[in-house]
Amino acid sequence: MSQAQEKELICQYLSEISDPEIPVINIVEMGMVRGVLFRESKLEILLSPTYSGCPAMDMIDHLVKEKLQSKGYDSVEITLVYKPAWTTDWMSDETKEKLRAYGIAPPVGKATSKKGLLNEDPVFCPQCGSKNTEIESMFGSTACKALYLCKDCLEPFDYFKCI
Repeated sequence: MSQAQEKELICQYLSEISDPEIPVINIVEMGMVRGVLFRESKLEILLSPTYSGCPAMDMIDHLVKEKLQSKGYDSVEITLVYKPAWTTDWMSDETKEKLRAYGIAPPVGKATSKKGLLNEDPVFCPQCGSKNTEIESMFGSTACKALYLCKDCLEPFDYFKCI
């Protein structure tokens, strides 16, 4: 097997690891896997945390090592990559749709637009689809989410901040 094929296989293995905070999305879909490197007899996985100080990173580190060791990779090292910083722009439309279907409003717009974490674009309620929503708190169930309220169905929901 070529190194490119092996990297692809490793990425398939990594796509079996769900984000601990959002189980319907895996760490590859989130854009957290930034690289797979072969260093002598060691496999190095480059990961970008979705948020500085993300409490799920210890669990993700453990899950990555456990998964790859179960596939025969004895020496696995995780390197956290902070530059470039992770961005919601790395999420595909399919990933954002999975968030919405799970009940989390996906990020609106592009982080590269420099509008900030919350912009003037409407955040649609993932329950009923209404754009008649308002922010309740800059922090939702995790630091990377804000808490919103739908004024039509009256349901609170998390919005994944555009980072």
